[in-house]
Amino acid sequence: MRAVITVIGKDTIGIIAKVSNYLYENKINILDISQTIMQDLFTMIMLVDMVECSKQFDVIRNELDKMAEEISVTIKIQHEDIFNSMHRI
Repeated sequence: MRAVITVIGKDTIGIIAKVSNYLYENKINILDISQTIMQDLFTMIMLVDMVECSKQFDVIRNELDKMAEEISVTIKIQHEDIFNSMHRI
């Protein structure tokens, strides 16, 4: 299963490291990544493969929500199919 993860917030040191380390620890592979900083706003979008992850999707979502609070950003994860459906013209 593939998912899209978005991270948005004030740019601070360690956002990419914190999120990517969490994904590594849960055997979630980053397939593609795009990040940019606009003035002091950090944005990142990742396409990830969750096939090796042993946790349920809702557990991952809740843990990412908790991490988002800790590092003062917004982190959202969506199944790839839902993301694609929402963004079709």
